[in-house]
Amino acid sequence: MSKQFSPLASTLLFAQRQHGLFINNQSQAAISGATMELENPANGEFLCSVAQADVMDVDRAVHAAKNAFEGQAWGKMRPRERQNLLWRLADLMERDAQILAELECLNNGKSAQVALVMDVQLSIDFLRYMAGWATKITGSTVDVSIPLIPDADFHGFTRREPAGVVGAIVAWNFPLLLACWKLAPALATGCSMVLKPADETPLSVLKMAELVQEAGYPEGVFNVITGVGSIAGAALSEHPLVNKLTFTGSTQVGQIIGKAALDNMTRITLELGGKSPTIVLADANIKTAAAGAANAIFFNHGQVCSAGSRLYVQREIFDQVVEEIAAIANSMQLGEGMDPSTDMGPLISSKQQKRVQRYIDQGKALGAKIVCGGESFGPGYFVQPTVISEINQSSPLVQEEIFGPVLVAIPFDNIEEVIELANDNPYGLGASIWSNDLALVHRLIPRIKSGSVWVNCHSALDPALPFGGYKMSGYGREMGEEAIFSYTEHKSVLIRI
Repeated sequence: MSKQFSPLASTLLFAQRQHGLFINNQSQAAISGATMELENPANGEFLCSVAQADVMDVDRAVHAAKNAFEGQAWGKMRPRERQNLLWRLADLMERDAQILAELECLNNGKSAQVALVMDVQLSIDFLRYMAGWATKITGSTVDVSIPLIPDADFHGFTRREPAGVVGAIVAWNFPLLLACWKLAPALATGCSMVLKPADETPLSVLKMAELVQEAGYPEGVFNVITGVGSIAGAALSEHPLVNKLTFTGSTQVGQIIGKAALDNMTRITLELGGKSPTIVLADANIKTAAAGAANAIFFNHGQVCSAGSRLYVQREIFDQVVEEIAAIANSMQLGEGMDPSTDMGPLISSKQQKRVQRYIDQGKALGAKIVCGGESFGPGYFVQPTVISEINQSSPLVQEEIFGPVLVAIPFDNIEEVIELANDNPYGLGASIWSNDLALVHRLIPRIKSGSVWVNCHSALDPALPFGGYKMSGYGREMGEEAIFSYTEHKSVLIRI
């Protein structure tokens, strides 16, 4: 274990206070007075307490958002002003980037250094990208043909209008970034929002809420409710005044939220689980592909929805690639995220640590080969980076999302075989192909059933590219122009002139 490194005094001051709900630009206690405790996953120790919202708290947050959406200050605000507010929020996040990164570290366990250059910077970049869309939301004119009134003239056009009150629920693996994926397009279009962060990781979002207030957003535009998903998240999903729901998390919870949304015909975006294949062809550079495959699974401790958790390598180079990945895994330093030398921090919780270890133990029981890793340890919730081979495609370790630093490696002989293996899974979020034969790669891409295909890289995301999945990996898309569309209603207008 690495030695202790201290966060900024301002980070500790924020992290250790008792946090309320953020409604109408104010921190407010839950109506019941209930709170829940947060812990530092690097050591399992108490970090702070936050308000625990119930149905009544969710209702007042939704009404605050509805009042803001229908009010003059926000409802009549011009696109340029919405753009400028997002830019201002991005500037404030840039100013407080170190604090936000350290909050991610303390609350989530990830490396503060990585959070600074990845999570926080990507959040800032995304806000600025979406700020530009505020002034570019357009409709179109249509030259219509109305056969029942042949002698009349018409003017037809379409317009995009904000959907209304948005209910957003995000996962614990990238608390700040996922919140920005929801907040930025929603506010760019003129929606208002109630956001529920994951039970375990609300701190960076609560800090961002203070920056939203400082940026000058009107009351009620952005609200944060902390609490248990089965209570606060369910109440938000079922609320009749929520016009749009957006969720990032597990497929199982996404199915529940989707059913709740259907009852009210609430518009919905679901970015769910994944079991992404990493495909290495025989012509690939072995060291480059191995390093890429290792990063695809071990980045963020494997707690990534698009993590490259299934490795398929052409048989003639299989042993070499697996050996290189194992060497990388064995060289990784595990420790607390404030230490800049840490390569991998803890998993989010004891529950997640035990879940991941159960999968590893199941692999052992099935006779799979543990190439490296395979053990858990504490204090904190650490699992060694693990590579498993000699395992059947039908195994739960290959078919189910583990959400930890566990890679299953399987050889293949030909292209048709690897296409079948890659698609033989209920998920379809991402996939990567490692090869220098771009003609072959281009033939492969349309046959891989996933929302994103990366070539000679993995989980490389850009604000302009839509992100989402096929099959059980979700419905709709985050980022890009499609995200803007998902927070709007498309209205047709026909005027007889």
